[in-house]
Amino acid sequence: MSQKISLVAQARQELKLAADAPSGRSAKTVYGGHEKALRQTVIGLRAGRDLEEHNNPGEATVHVISGHIRLRSGDVVWEGLPGDLLIVPDGRHAVEAVDDSAFVLTVVKSV
Repeated sequence: MSQKISLVAQARQELKLAADAPSGRSAKTVYGGHEKALRQTVIGLRAGRDLEEHNNPGEATVHVISGHIRLRSGDVVWEGLPGDLLIVPDGRHAVEAVDDSAFVLTVVKSV
């Protein structure tokens, strides 16, 4: 069974929810989940908010839909703008929103 999801519309929705959330962020898994190896989540982050430093659970990418983010791992920083695909490093990392931003986090959990 095929299904279509507008990532742009979902990104707008997550940004709207993030604007009202005390944490300044909102997320919805649009594909996969705990029962699957592949998981894709649309995340909205208000400017100045972040996903605190954490370990990478497997292979992962970040596809920026809107805004401007920074992916940080130790002293190395990658800038992400709309359309950019950032490869998440294997080690500890964090994501910071420079502007109100939305992105798709894709993770394949290691077995």
